[in-house]
Amino acid sequence: MVDQLAAKWLEISETGICDLPNIQRLKSGGTSFSNAITSNPVCCAARSTLATGLTSRGHGVLENGYQLDPDLPTFMRTLQESGWRTGAFGKVHLNPHFGGLYPDYHRYGFDVTHITEDARGGEWLDWVESEHPQHYQAVLATIWPTEIPKYAAYSRKRNLQDRIKAIRQNFDWTTPEFPDSTPGAYALPFPEEVSQTCWITMHALNFLRETPIDQPCYAHISYVQPHSPFCAPADYIHRIDPLTLPSPVPAEWESDPHAPAYFSGKTPVKPNWQLIRRNYFADLMHLDHQLGQVLDLLETQGRDQNTYIVFLSDHGELLADHGFTGKEERHYDACIRVSLIVTGPGLRQGQICDDLVQLEDICPAVLEIANQSFPPMPRMGPYLKVEAEDLPQLPGKSLLPLCRGERLSDWRTAAYRGSYNAIRSVNPGDWAQTIRTDQYRYTIYPKQGGQLFDLQKDPDEQRNLVADPDYLKIRQELQYQLMELIILQVYPKTRRSLFALGVH
Repeated sequence: MVDQLAAKWLEISETGICDLPNIQRLKSGGTSFSNAITSNPVCCAARSTLATGLTSRGHGVLENGYQLDPDLPTFMRTLQESGWRTGAFGKVHLNPHFGGLYPDYHRYGFDVTHITEDARGGEWLDWVESEHPQHYQAVLATIWPTEIPKYAAYSRKRNLQDRIKAIRQNFDWTTPEFPDSTPGAYALPFPEEVSQTCWITMHALNFLRETPIDQPCYAHISYVQPHSPFCAPADYIHRIDPLTLPSPVPAEWESDPHAPAYFSGKTPVKPNWQLIRRNYFADLMHLDHQLGQVLDLLETQGRDQNTYIVFLSDHGELLADHGFTGKEERHYDACIRVSLIVTGPGLRQGQICDDLVQLEDICPAVLEIANQSFPPMPRMGPYLKVEAEDLPQLPGKSLLPLCRGERLSDWRTAAYRGSYNAIRSVNPGDWAQTIRTDQYRYTIYPKQGGQLFDLQKDPDEQRNLVADPDYLKIRQELQYQLMELIILQVYPKTRRSLFALGVH
């Protein structure tokens, strides 16, 4: 798993920007999904959906300030309870960063954990201090969420908060090689082998080496990169020719008289787009190298023939498209369409699947792989005339039939995604609600209007058709479909605080 990788950028990388041989290795050996849609384009919410198979409203994690209830079933715990050895390495983010720098993910179903997340504090930072003390100050300079309270009373009650702020205030991000670097995009100021990325890979490889070959195991290998700030090793940045980078898609909403009020008063960001895009693609190359190490070890161990691999991201990154960086409630293509590749025994190789899939489909796929299921929904009393094992549990469907090349007549024809404020806002006008079909993307901002794009005629989403009379009937049909999808966000009924169904 990589963080903040839009399908768009993986596709564009193949136009000559950079070589990603190991991702290509996966694509040639499995199924690539060209229309994988994140259901809520922000970290905690999307990752909670992956773990539980539930929608944002089903598991209750609407944005990054929420913690996933550890009492909800996760596929990791189901695997663990059926005899699998489970491990989490890197960024899990089922807990908010402001909740602490040493999150405990064992309770979600992991036997082994080595965690390092966006906040950078915790196990990796302590390892740097112990094993690479000469680089400790440079690592402290890269810690951007300095207001996390635990930094003020770090391990052994040290106040790292003031020290980090002082270091960052005076830190020079530029180098003779990269004179345009900024705190938001820079070459790593320490060796590659000290990076979070390499540390995550090291622990994942150790886990695979330590797990007996005859024991089934689940490795959750989850990288912080290429999430901003964009900071790749210098050697990889050198491999990206800035002249190969595409220019950002224009901020069409600036001149759109029908743009939702959400956009009014905003100013398009104008970062050095070549700088951030060069670092972003350099990070992809570095991550591809990590993937290669995992694939090579699986082959050496002989595990590759009975191993399923899911390569995916939680959400995208706009990278200055439409005048924005980041993700969240700006539901353009680079925000909501994510990378997804699945390989494994009995699955079709080299296949591209254009069906609309969502992150809700990952959990049932993993359960099918392991021939497992969640515990039945609790039922009590004579009132509900449905057997407990027949009660619906998950809103998604397993991806495996699609990966086998099967054509499913009842597969979805529309995907939903919803945003419930960014962490910087409490305005319900930011609650973007979107329906995406194979041809259209229609988004409503409550009481503020909407956006409608014909993706076949306008793939860059430059002409908002929401007020075009020729598209009135289409908009009305999409509006009705979107209303249905919004209603179904709490179907099946959530397990949160549920005692039993059918109780009188």
